[in-house]
Amino acid sequence: MFRFSVNCIWLLLLLATGITYWLGESGQVGHGGIGPVLAIFGMALVKGWWIIEDFMELRHAPALWRRLLIGWLVFVIGMILLAYWLALPDRPLSVS
Repeated sequence: MFRFSVNCIWLLLLLATGITYWLGESGQVGHGGIGPVLAIFGMALVKGWWIIEDFMELRHAPALWRRLLIGWLVFVIGMILLAYWLALPDRPLSVS
């Protein structure tokens, strides 16, 4: 399997940070619906995954440690998205 070098991942992390900053500052998040929010948190999930796997060097660690940290990341992002969705005035997929 192809594995990025740490320097390449660092550059991709910088790029993803710039994209999320642009999305947040351009006003796309507040008025563009839930799509830009999902894009931001999707990038946060990928960034966190790369940090856990490569910068924390858990790629070859026991599976339990990886599952715990990635599970924590997914849980936190999921709870933030749930809070955002519950705060929307006209929630998509809401039951009336």
